[in-house]
Amino acid sequence: MSVDLGPLVISRRSGAEPIRSNGEAVSELGAFWSWACSDLANNTMRGVLAEYLVATALGAATGTRTEWDTVDIRTPEKWRIEVKSAAYLQSWAQSQPSEISFSIAPAAGWDTQTGIASAEVLRRSDVYVFCLLHHRDKQTLDPLDLDQWTFYVLPTRVLDDRCPTQKTIRLSSLERLGPKQTDFSGLPKAVAKCTEDIR
Repeated sequence: MSVDLGPLVISRRSGAEPIRSNGEAVSELGAFWSWACSDLANNTMRGVLAEYLVATALGAATGTRTEWDTVDIRTPEKWRIEVKSAAYLQSWAQSQPSEISFSIAPAAGWDTQTGIASAEVLRRSDVYVFCLLHHRDKQTLDPLDLDQWTFYVLPTRVLDDRCPTQKTIRLSSLERLGPKQTDFSGLPKAVAKCTEDIR
C-alpha cells in the first residue's frame, strides 16, 4: 500500500486548541506560543515577526507562513518578497549595540510541494524589504511598536546588478544603493513603486 508523503495541508490555528494526554487537556496551544515566542528581540523570532509585519502591510498575511519557501511572502499581486531583519538591541547582554548588516546571499531554491531542491543559486524575489528595529533604548524596546521600525525597500535587480555574489550588506552600503526608506504605513506604496518595471 502506498503512503502519501506529500506536503501537509496547514490550517491556521486560533491558539485555543488543547494539548492532550490520554484524551485530557493538559494545556493549550496559546500557552505554548507564549512560552516559545515571547522573546521577540532574538534573531529568530524578530525575523519571523518582520515577515509578518511586511505581509500584514501588503495584505498577504492570510493563511500561514511557509517554512523554507523560495521567497518569504507572495502578495495578492503575485509579487515575490524577500524579508530581512536586523536590530541594534538583542535580548541578551551586550557590551555595545550590534552593527547592522543583512543577509543578501543568493541561494538554492527549495520546492515545498515536491521536496526537491534546485541546484541553481540565485535571488528569486522581485523585491527585498530590509526591516530595521532601530530603537536604541533597551529598557523601552518593544518590537510590537511599529514606530520603532524603519523599512528599506529595494528591487532585487539592484542587488543582482550591484552585488551579484555578495552574501551580506551593511546598512551604510545598502543606503548607497538608493532604497525607498519608509515607515510601516508606507510599505505598500514603496513596494508597489519597486515593482513597476515587472508588472
